[in-house]
Amino acid sequence: MNFFRGDAHKIYIHLKKNRNAIRQSKYLKELHEVREFYESLESDVLQLIYYRLVKEQNGSGMIPIFVSSIPFLFLIFSQQLQKILLQEGSRNWLIFVVFYIVGITAALIFHFRERAWASSHVEMIKDILEERKTCSSK
Repeated sequence: MNFFRGDAHKIYIHLKKNRNAIRQSKYLKELHEVREFYESLESDVLQLIYYRLVKEQNGSGMIPIFVSSIPFLFLIFSQQLQKILLQEGSRNWLIFVVFYIVGITAALIFHFRERAWASSHVEMIKDILEERKTCSSK
């Protein structure tokens, strides 16, 4: 049942199996490169990037609007859709349903993956800025 545990558990299992090569892991290598880049920037620039990423992370975006508004659009044109999709002997409705479900699913997956990446970048920047603040106050 590992299929239902999500990416975090898959990463944990992968890292646990390859303990000796954790630093070379593909899961951590990209994050390390991102962190190194952010560490190379000045604090004021990093703060501006942080603000922008928080905006991206908290913004509703077009995908949730798309997902919630399309059904209402279908209601407006329901009479015409019924004529097209439910013609006798036609399988247009099946094609429509499959494309609709695949499209909505892909859009939601894309949206939540983008939010997850924004969250990781925000956390990295926050940690770097806090470390710099702690080091400068000592």
